[in-house]
Amino acid sequence: MVVSTLKNFIFPSKLIKKFAFIILVIFSQSAVSSRFENALVNAAVERTKYDVRYDGAYLSIPYPNGDVPSDIGVCTDVIIRAYRAIGADLQRLVHEDMASHFSVYPSTRIWGLKTTDRNIDHRRVPNLQVFFTRHGTQLPVTNNAQDYKPGDIVSWMLPGNLPHIGIVTDRTSSSSGHPLIAHNIGAGPKLEDMLFDYKITGHYKYVPEKYNSGTPPGLF
Repeated sequence: MVVSTLKNFIFPSKLIKKFAFIILVIFSQSAVSSRFENALVNAAVERTKYDVRYDGAYLSIPYPNGDVPSDIGVCTDVIIRAYRAIGADLQRLVHEDMASHFSVYPSTRIWGLKTTDRNIDHRRVPNLQVFFTRHGTQLPVTNNAQDYKPGDIVSWMLPGNLPHIGIVTDRTSSSSGHPLIAHNIGAGPKLEDMLFDYKITGHYKYVPEKYNSGTPPGLF
């Protein structure tokens, strides 16, 4: 009788532990996601406070953590600098992935390249699209502004077949209600209501490894 009672007590106790563990994991993942989104959005918005001249000239830069002069940049540099501000060096990450998987990147097809170039590879939109697809999450492209969340990356095709890229922020347009995009389309980094101004070619979420800290300490 006592043994049976103990078994009945222990079994629910284990269930409670498992349930509590699942809840803890869910809340932990949500907290990690929120921390990342806030960090990237703040870094992206910060970029819009700098006076940057649009200049896509090829330049030799250090490696890793290399950058063109701070007073120049293109659309990809908004992404690169925002991620670098939160501890992720896309120059190194893209270069390492391309060095191991060069054929999956469009460098040969688009630019006729036979090998990697760590000065420029990460500063090209098509390469970032492949990297975010491979190492992040490729999200649906829709016409619903609510599907685009803070911290998401969006790419477009501009007139003249010019690829473009930007970061979705938590700021919204007072007129349309759409999220404002941190991007540089030619006049320096700006926060603008332009999500649906051009054809969207990609929608991604890339969370750096430091924010993927894994499962919290177990309850077992």
